[in-house]
Amino acid sequence: MPLHVLLIAFVFLLVLSAFFSLSETSMMSISRYRLKFLAKQGHRGARLTTQLLANTDRLLGVILLGNNLLNAAAATLVAVMISTFFGRNDLAIFVGTICVTFAILVFSELTPKVIAATYPERIALASSYVLTPLLKLFYPIVWFVNLFVQALLFILHIKPKENNAVHKLSLEELKTLVLEEGDFIRKKHQSMLINLFDLESITVDDVMVPRGQIEAIDLEASDETIQNQLLTCHHTRLPVYRGTLDDVTGIISARKVLNQMYSGKITALALGKIIREPYFIPSGTHLFSQLQLFQENHERIGLVVDEYGEWMGLVSLEDIIEEIIGDFTTHSPLQVGQVSTFLKQKDGSIIVEGSSLLRELNRKLGLKLPLDGPKTLNGLILNHFRDIPEAGTGLRIAGYPMEIIQTQNRVVKVVQIYCVSTVIE
Repeated sequence: MPLHVLLIAFVFLLVLSAFFSLSETSMMSISRYRLKFLAKQGHRGARLTTQLLANTDRLLGVILLGNNLLNAAAATLVAVMISTFFGRNDLAIFVGTICVTFAILVFSELTPKVIAATYPERIALASSYVLTPLLKLFYPIVWFVNLFVQALLFILHIKPKENNAVHKLSLEELKTLVLEEGDFIRKKHQSMLINLFDLESITVDDVMVPRGQIEAIDLEASDETIQNQLLTCHHTRLPVYRGTLDDVTGIISARKVLNQMYSGKITALALGKIIREPYFIPSGTHLFSQLQLFQENHERIGLVVDEYGEWMGLVSLEDIIEEIIGDFTTHSPLQVGQVSTFLKQKDGSIIVEGSSLLRELNRKLGLKLPLDGPKTLNGLILNHFRDIPEAGTGLRIAGYPMEIIQTQNRVVKVVQIYCVSTVIE
């Protein structure tokens, strides 16, 4: 047989072997979620690929059968050419072995696999049209080979996963997926998705308005004081108490107050008729769970209570929604901890209020302050010193140098944080 015919046959075998290498890598690399989406859209190649991947042992069987058969045929063909043109020359056999190994490695293995890893979707969907009939054609051989494979796995006590088993993403893996696919998701949508995932780890203690910063109505105050407070309040729902905040009697709605105005002057007695019983939330409840509880109980506001039954603060439905989409409601001037002010200095340091929430500082200033203890910067500093520090005191927490600028009434009011690389939203 002429040399050029043998060379053409050799190249043809390499091309076929390259196809199987392309198919193997692309099938194993294609995104299963993208494949499911395309299959639901009616893409025939995606449906065929899904069917092939549903029986991975059979798919790999036909691919490896073809690949190894073609590589062996190519090596045999080279051996035939060497024996035909060079006889039993040991040097020619050695050189031929090196050449055929190099050709198979470069043209049938490495290059196709790199290409397939770069364009897995395109190649996998196209190759499915060829692999599907090949699998039907060579199924008896594949089945026979798999018998030995299953026997060997049994001897080695290896139990392969179910064919239809799908890897379930953990919460952290899902967050990473959203962050990595940022080019395909709008920045705002990406931020909302990440915030939604975080609801599983954030508790009501992290977002509640502390007792000292809550607008509330004292029923023992004068009618004029109550009326003025209602006319200037910043919220549609307010806690109501008698004498001290420890004696909370309920929640009133601004809408019901307006209705009450039509029938006469607002008085403490009149408010007593429209008070709704308070809804209490155990401390430590995760925000996602509380969101569901608000929905199930048809509530929009609740009082957070500790293990002793003492209420610590207030959480509303809007507070949870803001954790997902960002600030959008009007806050009371008393809620300085909820709307933190950051003043950037020329030296790069940041002046913040001591009542700033640590989660807000971490999110808006890119810090990594510990969140497993106190919720505010003031609480973190007091916990660090175990005492009330004086103004001008320097300290370092989580690697961040700080200086206390102002203290007042046993509270750290203003702090300057140094060496901060910030992007203030």
